[in-house]
Amino acid sequence: MQHHSQDILARLNAYHSVNVDLTLRDSYTQLLGVLGNPQVKLPPIIHVAGTNGKGSTIAFLRAMLEASGLKVHVYTSPHLVSFHERIRLAGELISEDDLCGALLECERLNDGAPVTQFEITTAAAFLAFSRVPADVLLLEVGLGGRLDATNMISQPLASVITRISYDHRDFLGNSLQEITSEKAGIFKKNIPAIIAPQFAQEVTQTLVEKAAAAQTPLHAFGTDWSYTPNSSGFDFILGGKATQFPKPNLIGAHQYANAATAIAVLKQQTKFTIGDVAIAHGLQHAEWPARLQQLKEGPLVDLLPQGYELWLDGGHNDSAGDMLAIQATAWHAQDKKPLLVMLGMLASKQPGEFLASLASHITALAAIPIPNEKTQSADTLALTARAIGIKTTQNHQSARDALQWLLSLSPQPSRILITGSLYLAGHVLQKNK
Repeated sequence: MQHHSQDILARLNAYHSVNVDLTLRDSYTQLLGVLGNPQVKLPPIIHVAGTNGKGSTIAFLRAMLEASGLKVHVYTSPHLVSFHERIRLAGELISEDDLCGALLECERLNDGAPVTQFEITTAAAFLAFSRVPADVLLLEVGLGGRLDATNMISQPLASVITRISYDHRDFLGNSLQEITSEKAGIFKKNIPAIIAPQFAQEVTQTLVEKAAAAQTPLHAFGTDWSYTPNSSGFDFILGGKATQFPKPNLIGAHQYANAATAIAVLKQQTKFTIGDVAIAHGLQHAEWPARLQQLKEGPLVDLLPQGYELWLDGGHNDSAGDMLAIQATAWHAQDKKPLLVMLGMLASKQPGEFLASLASHITALAAIPIPNEKTQSADTLALTARAIGIKTTQNHQSARDALQWLLSLSPQPSRILITGSLYLAGHVLQKNK
């Protein structure tokens, strides 16, 4: 009988459709047990939590480790186009056969017990990782940290906390302190934690307190390492010594912070010796789609007149909005092209917060729903945009309609940014093939 991973995933989702339920740990622990506890049979792990920048930091780490000749497993979420993107085995996306095999084994052995889809797919990933040799596993936290399905590991090489801001309040709490406490739940005794640049003092304070309680040595930006951008790239500063590195391949000022965090992780761990040449190569070759990605070809790009650009970014919270505003300023300084935005967001997100710092840079905004997801209505998005000062705003039912409307408004070459959701970004990438 031919199995398709999409069918298996749909079945797993239907039978316990809550994607996050922090009360089901017993069933999940039991499932890992009957699978033979694959989470203890993994290569050395770098465990990454945070709100923004997890995926990009992992993309830099992967590129740097692979440039030094190591075989790297990677676990990230969500995916953009295909679920297979979440599980990379020794450098390659998991095959359909391997994915189906691991999912079916987990489904059979779980035997209907109440686990979330993320837990059962994480168990399947652990199973797949345990069966393929690799040198290192880059493991991204799905949500929070303390109760996350990935936090069943005991002795990682290092824990990493990227930038923390508001997101998933319904599960992680309404204050930055509560959110930070959940993410600091990945700290382990005597396992070093590398802390990326944080923008709120209360985040740093909470991380310091949680690290002390967990007996976790911190390697924090600003105290233990830092970086300074310059005209050709940036200096990475550790122990009073500055090392020059080239510009990151990923676009945006925030990618310097993610790149430097990845370097801090590699400099701190002692298991592997990763030379500066491999680090520089990784910086210049890292790839991470839908993070300020310029689309260069495809049906949507074919609609653009000469001189117009189409960009895609999956950002969806206040921090991402701040970063896009910084990028909008840089773009304006470069060529003064008007910025037109196509926006779609999930119902669980806060469009007002996302647009707050970005609004003043936007000439016009087209609001669209995200197909097949619990989406904000285009009406709501358009109303929110108008309320915070984006006067030229209209709602549309598809990306193509929205794009054509934006083009009709702007007779001069413009920059069009599709943003607000990784799910929307995945949908656009699928449609633009």
